[in-house]
Amino acid sequence: MSGPAATSLSEAAAATRSITMPDSLRKLIRLLLGLAIAAVIWEGAVILFGIRPYYLPRLSTILLAMAATPRAYVDGFLRTLAETLIGFASGGAFGVLMGIVFFRVRALREMIFPIFVVSQTIPVIAFGALVVLWFGNTLLAKAIIAFYLTFFPVTVNTLLGLETVDPKQVALMRSFGASNRQLLLRLQLPTALPQIFVALRLAASLSLVGAIVGEWFGDTTGLGVLLLQAMFTENVVAIWGALLAAALLGTGFYAVVAAVERRLVFWSAEQ
Repeated sequence: MSGPAATSLSEAAAATRSITMPDSLRKLIRLLLGLAIAAVIWEGAVILFGIRPYYLPRLSTILLAMAATPRAYVDGFLRTLAETLIGFASGGAFGVLMGIVFFRVRALREMIFPIFVVSQTIPVIAFGALVVLWFGNTLLAKAIIAFYLTFFPVTVNTLLGLETVDPKQVALMRSFGASNRQLLLRLQLPTALPQIFVALRLAASLSLVGAIVGEWFGDTTGLGVLLLQAMFTENVVAIWGALLAAALLGTGFYAVVAAVERRLVFWSAEQ
């Protein structure tokens, strides 16, 4: 086919390509559609099977209860978010730093790394009680508990990632006069980034757990406080409300870390 008809078809095809949805928008639509389907299944299953509210309330009931006291959930969400972010950021930075130190100084690894391992055998409840005793019911205390659960997996994965660097690549860069700093920034850390982000994605969930557990030792604001109050009063709807808010926070935080990983470790996706 040639002439005006072919031109019109090519223009139409080009127009179709130009209005194709961006990949990110398509993923967002799929996510929202999946959530809508899950909500309908939840609501329908409770009604269809006659599940008692004590075990599983209707989703609409939970959302209405949350809407009736929005300030408590918003304040709790923001407080727990702050504790989680501080613990995650400090634990992640400390973990990467210690992984580099252990990689560079084997003697320190042999002396200090076993202490890190032993520290992780202490139950978070026991460690949290001690931290709250030292620092009181403060945001800092909850952030320290989140830090405690975050730094170790990041340390381990940073060390593992650095040890995967090909010695031949190191020798090649050395032959061109690369310094230790240049080796670290241009070869070793980029090579270790996929492993580091595996730990950071795990730490995104662990830091939230640490923040919520820390709030159980006494506080006035936070998702852990809402959950504990609902447990004491046996308010099942409020328990589910706190769980939904925590799930929203955890999922959103994990998604942000995964998005940063896709941006920084782009070569991993290409492979």
